[in-house]
Amino acid sequence: MTTTDFRDRLYELYRPPSDRFTFVDVPDMQFAMIDGHGNPEGEAFAQAIKWLFTVIYPIKLDTKKRLGKRFVEPPLECLWWADDVTDLITGNKDKLKWRLMIVLPHWTDDTLFAQGVETAIERLGEKPASLQRGILTEGRSVQILHKGPYEDLRNVCAKLHQEFVPEHSLKPNGHHHEIYLNDPTRTAPEKRKTVIRQPVI
Repeated sequence: MTTTDFRDRLYELYRPPSDRFTFVDVPDMQFAMIDGHGNPEGEAFAQAIKWLFTVIYPIKLDTKKRLGKRFVEPPLECLWWADDVTDLITGNKDKLKWRLMIVLPHWTDDTLFAQGVETAIERLGEKPASLQRGILTEGRSVQILHKGPYEDLRNVCAKLHQEFVPEHSLKPNGHHHEIYLNDPTRTAPEKRKTVIRQPVI
């Protein structure tokens, strides 16, 4: 896969239509990941985001320097789940479990990732215990693009899990997945774009 192929594949995966649910075949992809639980408005969630972007920044620079490849920083992503799926659908934030992620270029190896982690440690101190580079396998998935405030995501989530999935005789085959295409600190709520994805069988 070339740099152009990588960019084009991300565009295909991260730009679904906003007026309907569509199916997509998601390839195995590697991510920088941090796990946590509880309210995403809490300090642990914010610190995990800071760690991921600090780790990936040196990878972006080092990739261009060492490999001569152009790397556009991908968006923040998050897997969400709960012991009771109702807590996920209704947005019971204190009961949620999450895995924050940023996709890594396919050429990222152990050495390159370790360099990013070491740079982050120099800036932020002791690294989170769950920080890792891992592969996410999703395969056949349903997704849609939501435009608007994050608070409205629960309505789309409910429609996906309570209407579309059962009406099409599908079953979830992995965690609920959200991809945040905008920086919320720089984007008005009504202009935010979020991909909602659910692996299915």
